[in-house]
Amino acid sequence: MQRRRKSGILLHPSSLPGPGGIGSLGADAYRFVDFLQQAGQTMWQILPLGPTAYGNSPYSCYSAFAGNPLLISLESIIDDGDVDSKDLKPNLPSGRVDYSLVQPYKLGVLRKAASRFFETADQRRKDDFWYFCDNTFWLHDHALFMALKEHYSGKSWCDWPEDIALRKPEAVAEHSEKLGTAIGEHKYMQWQFFRQWQRLKSYTNDRHIEIIGDMPIFVAFDSTDVWANPHLFHLDKKGRPTLVAGVPPDYFSKTGQLWGNPLYNWERVAEEGFSWWVARVRNDLSLYDRVRIDHFRGFEAYWEVPAGEKTAKNGRWIKGPGDALFYALASQLGPVPLIAEDLGVITPEVEALRDKFGFPGMKILQFAFGSGPSNPYLPHNHVQNCAVYTGTHDNDTTSGWFALLKEKEKQDILCYLNIGAENISWDFVRSTLASVADMAIFPLQDILGLDSEARMNIPGVAGGNWSWRFSAEMLDNGVAKRLKALTEMYGRGRSNL
Repeated sequence: MQRRRKSGILLHPSSLPGPGGIGSLGADAYRFVDFLQQAGQTMWQILPLGPTAYGNSPYSCYSAFAGNPLLISLESIIDDGDVDSKDLKPNLPSGRVDYSLVQPYKLGVLRKAASRFFETADQRRKDDFWYFCDNTFWLHDHALFMALKEHYSGKSWCDWPEDIALRKPEAVAEHSEKLGTAIGEHKYMQWQFFRQWQRLKSYTNDRHIEIIGDMPIFVAFDSTDVWANPHLFHLDKKGRPTLVAGVPPDYFSKTGQLWGNPLYNWERVAEEGFSWWVARVRNDLSLYDRVRIDHFRGFEAYWEVPAGEKTAKNGRWIKGPGDALFYALASQLGPVPLIAEDLGVITPEVEALRDKFGFPGMKILQFAFGSGPSNPYLPHNHVQNCAVYTGTHDNDTTSGWFALLKEKEKQDILCYLNIGAENISWDFVRSTLASVADMAIFPLQDILGLDSEARMNIPGVAGGNWSWRFSAEMLDNGVAKRLKALTEMYGRGRSNL
């Protein structure tokens, strides 16, 4: 059977243009989907959609199930009748996202919208809202968690009064009643988010474009997930982590990376038939057509660091759930369309786990050069069952990355690709499209040829990340035509589907 070759663009919705100071699920998202169609693309990859916590990282969220209210289109809520246009600020910056301005503004408008909805919405809309509430198992816990965080001035849940931190039933009941208004506001925000997302997803799928989501393997400690399911993590009796996640020392860091996420108590997770993980993957597959799992190697073995360590140096490798988790997922959900993020130092055992279930891995073109012809990221070493990227959200843009290389390194790359240095971004895009890999994906920044100013994230740097946005005029017909021509040249066009 002939394999289908696909290609697409990596762009998080927060980077879209439009009003409100941050990209949203409104009109500009639909225009981007139209651009994907015009450019012959059949995939749109995004970052995690969860409600971001401190640092605004999509990889550190208050919930693995909920949506980010900052991505809600306020203009769409005007159409619903829950907000007046006079409540919107027309003068928020249209360039980089300023979260210190966007967050209080959008959440304030959404609270006002919720109040009007509960007061004036017709019965049909209220029935739809209550149907969502009744059929979303995680919703009350998350809305209560967010209301409690506001009530206790943003403190981590383990610093709340003990009775509610440890979810004593009487405390949960008391706070659910006392904080009823705030809980209702957060439920309204989630209802609006999922209504808007599902409309956008339907529009995207109707144009034969699949959406690739992103799932971090670990969750944040200060999250609904850990607060509501403490028995599934390595915590002490007061709810504080005893073991945390990271990666060991390597070529890039003498002390490793200490991520600090609480580690799963996989024995307890398995005793429950991996039900929390089944629910998580089922939820993601309702949002996306395919899911990239970040740090896939942690399912085979993960780096365990005692809580309180200042670095990741004093950790050890512990076997993960391995086959058992993926058999449980398959038995409950059928074949699961995943992409395994298998970057870094990967052992044969990790590769065997990936290949046993047929998950495509990842190849990054920016990682391909400088270590000889056996480098697995070099195009001549690619395999069909993988996704090849020019770079990811953690990489510099291709133009920015290339500009910082030494002259010898640049010449080696140009020689390998048999190109000049005039337009390195498009040459890298061409190389990903030409690869034998089934999937070719490139950040929008590389299609636009942007430099390091457009970088999405610098790992290990606390501030200034996740704020890049493009402007609408950047996506002209010339860009779409050029990308479509290359896509069809390498057999990834729509006629090949």
